[in-house]
Amino acid sequence: MTTDTRIPPTEITGLYGAVVKIAARKMIGEVPDSIGVLWHHPAVMKDAMSIGRKVEGWKELDRSLATYAVMASAAYVGCSACLDLNYFMAHNHKLDVAKAREVPRWREASVFSPLERRVMEYAEAMSQTPPAVTDELSAALLDELGPAALIELTARVAFINMSARMNITLGIRSEGFADSCGLPPLATRPAGVGSPA
Repeated sequence: MTTDTRIPPTEITGLYGAVVKIAARKMIGEVPDSIGVLWHHPAVMKDAMSIGRKVEGWKELDRSLATYAVMASAAYVGCSACLDLNYFMAHNHKLDVAKAREVPRWREASVFSPLERRVMEYAEAMSQTPPAVTDELSAALLDELGPAALIELTARVAFINMSARMNITLGIRSEGFADSCGLPPLATRPAGVGSPA
């Protein structure tokens, strides 16, 4: 576990804290330090987790495309915690982890379809400041995915941007969830592409 967050983790207490710890252990096998950091403001943590659970319940966008999009955004922004957790979750959802591990270098990797590449391009373009999604890219994805899936893609990328930027700013980093289940390391993002990890 990390110990160098910008706000030190605090003890997770109370009935709700016990429920949070049980849920974390059930989902990822341990209670991450990030929960201890966010426990300083339980309402923020609870609301962010609630939104995250709701996002996971959306079904208009193919789960693999959704995973590649959020991982591409996280890699672009530089959130190692988000990449680690989403790689771990790809494994738990029985997705193709060989492809998921290549997301940080999706432009160079030969394993992705044209649609998967457009989805990751969209996620990266959305993650820029200001957002750089073109009319052409949006129109192509609208044709391929349909309006509901494109709205879901956009909302998923917006949520991972909120999470990633909060994690990075608070000093929350990867806690090795993917390593703990024996997944090979993620591919390394080429230098000069996106923000440094």
